[in-house]
Formats: sequence, C-alpha cells, structure tokens
Amino acid sequence: MQHSAPEAPRRLRVLLNSHAGGDADGARQAVRLYPGAELIEADDLVAAAEEAAREGVELVVAAGGDGTVHAVANGLMRVGESAEDRPTLGVLPMGTGNDLARTLAMPLDATCADALHLLETGERRAIDAIRVTTDGGSCHAINACSGGFTGQIDEAMTPELKSAWGPLAYAIGTMRALPAMEEYHTTVEWDGAEPERVHALNVLVANGRTIGGGTPVAPEASVEDGLLDVVVVREGGALDIARLTARAYATKDYTEDDKILHRRVRSVRIASQPGMQFNVDGEPHTDEPVTFEVVPSALRVVVGPEYVTYPDSP
Repeated sequence: MQHSAPEAPRRLRVLLNSHAGGDADGARQAVRLYPGAELIEADDLVAAAEEAAREGVELVVAAGGDGTVHAVANGLMRVGESAEDRPTLGVLPMGTGNDLARTLAMPLDATCADALHLLETGERRAIDAIRVTTDGGSCHAINACSGGFTGQIDEAMTPELKSAWGPLAYAIGTMRALPAMEEYHTTVEWDGAEPERVHALNVLVANGRTIGGGTPVAPEASVEDGLLDVVVVREGGALDIARLTARAYATKDYTEDDKILHRRVRSVRIASQPGMQFNVDGEPHTDEPVTFEVVPSALRVVVGPEYVTYPDSP
C-alpha cells in the first residue's frame, strides 16, 4: 500500500477574523484565487498564528486592522527566539486605523490581488516589538501603546462609531473624550534610572509612527532602531490638546513643544495616580503599573516600496 508524502505547508497563509463582515468578501475571494495562498478564518487569531508558525508557513498575513495585526504578531512571537525562527508577518490593511501599515508604507488603496502580490514579493525587514509587562503577565505590542487621554479616546471609540464613520471616528472620539480629560500624577523610570515624577495627561510608547488612523505621534520613530519613542504630554487643558494635535499634523517638531517630554529608551516603567488606562495596539489593556521593553529585531515584516527606516532617509 502506497503512502503519499505529507503535504508541504503553503507558503502564504492569510488570517482573517471569522466575524469580519461583508466588507471582507473581496479579500476572501482574492485569497481563494491567489496561487499558493490559503485563507483561515478564526475566532482566536493568536492561536491561529502560532499554529501557522509551528507548521512552517513562510508568510503569515494579518488581514484586518491594527487589532488583527496585534493578535497575529503575538501568535508568531510565541514561537522561536528571534525573527529568523519565525514566519514573516504580512499586513493586508482592512481596518479603520492601519497604523502599522502606514509606517511600513503598505499601500492602503491597493486591490487585494495587488496587495497579495506585494506581500509575496516585497522586501523583508526585521523590526522591533514592545514587551508589555504587568503583575498579571505580559504580551507584545507591534505598533504603539498609549495611556491617559488617548485611553479615554479609545473608550469613546465604540464599534458602532468606527462602523459608521471610518477614519473620521477618531476625530469624533477625541471630541467626546475632551470633557473627561484628567491629570495623572505619574512616576516614570527611564531605562531603570531614578524615577522621575511628572504631572501628565498622556503617555505614548511607540514603535511605529502613528496611532488613531494616521495621527503622527512619533513622527521620527524607526521600527528598526532598537529603541522606544516615549512621548509624555504634560498637564494642560483642552486648548493645549487642540494645539498639540494641530501641530502634530502640521509639522514633525511637535515633540519639541514645552508641553512634551520625548525620550528614546530601551525600557520605561509607568505608574500613575489615578491608574492610567493603557491600550496596546489600540486594544484596552491595563491601568496598573506597567513596564515597556523593546524586543530588537523581533519579527520580519514585508514593507512597501516607499518604506524608509528613518523618515528623513532617502
């Protein structure tokens, strides 16, 4: 009796949230028609990504927004010790934010077929991740973590708001959160040094350059430099938030504002009173004291043709 050889793992596996609506049908069809591609729809994308990595899939594609990318990246990080031990992560942007995709210069308006071709043939780079640790455990962020005022914006960002307004939902969420803005008595430890006390409205720990659908919160950040860009917004009022937001969109130097404390570090620990609600890649996570550490060259990713390691580089 002949036994057939085990089937080799497909080189490209696309992971899609099984609850994705009809707007994902185009992606479903494109993946089914693309040679060598495989579509997996799952409730638990972390487990699905880990399974793909252990099966030896070469390229694992997160089809969705930043939450989907976060889940898939965390699944891949469960396997191996470095980027060389893990599949390449591809991003097929389909969400309202797509912030990591923006830093990686993945085209947001490409057809799904063209995006899949780019993902299969595009340049690979090894990028950093952020290890996020509390007393309750740890996970990884791939784009950014933010707490304070942006955490309040996230609470205002209901699924209904995102569905109805798309990218404009972030502006609406900001306006809704302004009345609830509060000051946090915050202790910051930079790279394990003596704690520094700051009266803060917001803290951002960034690997990528934007959050909230393109807001340039760390415009000079690099996902390859082995450092975290930490941006602290000092105490102020609604007018300060409005001014800083406008300056961030208009220029790259908003981090030089007197209300901003900006540092590049390998690790930072944040503790606040009251507890500062942090999100991780846009998903609510913790209001406990939390440590953020860079994980250098954690994952290989596919980048777009316009990608630059540093914003001012050719």
